[in-house]
Amino acid sequence: MTTATEISNRIIEAVMAQKLAPGSRLGEQQLAMLFDCSRTIVREALTRLSTRGIVTVSARRGWYVIEPSQDEAREAFEARRVIELGLLHQLKVVDKAALRQLKSHLQREKAALAGTDVGMRSFLLGDFHVCLAECLGNSLLADTLRDFTARTTLIAMLYQSSHDAAQSCADHVRIVEALEAGDIARAEALMSEHIGTVQSALRLQASSDPLAGLRDALAPVRKSPPSLGSAAPAKVPRAPKARTRKSSLPPASDKDASTDASTYLGALL
Repeated sequence: MTTATEISNRIIEAVMAQKLAPGSRLGEQQLAMLFDCSRTIVREALTRLSTRGIVTVSARRGWYVIEPSQDEAREAFEARRVIELGLLHQLKVVDKAALRQLKSHLQREKAALAGTDVGMRSFLLGDFHVCLAECLGNSLLADTLRDFTARTTLIAMLYQSSHDAAQSCADHVRIVEALEAGDIARAEALMSEHIGTVQSALRLQASSDPLAGLRDALAPVRKSPPSLGSAAPAKVPRAPKARTRKSSLPPASDKDASTDASTYLGALL
């Protein structure tokens, strides 16, 4: 039987591969059928992902993949910058086994770029940062980075990132080259530049007055007074009132009105 850990890992991988978009619904029954397990196990997996900031739950709507706000997007990139630059900053030397593993990952990235599997390409580009933390010997931060990378993947999807995949791969290559040359300071600078470039490609609006829209809508209507010296408008004689026929349609009942209102409210909700 599939475990809760396996289910949560599969969901994280699907997010990093951009196969689950922000706001995607995760039905307990559907997941239980898909993974051939009980809803209890599915609920345990989703609860874990909720504490990791990947999914959210509503009492009325169920489980959904998160839709990060603009502030949460900025915070996620700031957190990644602190973690990844910190990992590199305290580094003294990278052993040959770690370099081989990183180069192997880069080869997979390049192969994915040349292929047609967009999901694999997206996953590998994000997983490079997790792989780097693992190669540097910090599995705890690697797990943390996996969650933040998944969140920044959702952010890139939600805010229509224009960042080029080939550029990301090229950035990763330069970082590994700097590590191989023993130039840790350069690797740190390249990583900072890389994260900043990815973040700047997001279509985030600049911070503004949160009440700006409401303030404009509720501003008093300015009626311009007539200019001095202008002639008063001539009085137009009123046309005689036309006789109106009674409508042949019956008046709407209270029941009809309430039905229309409830239908409109249901569409809004």
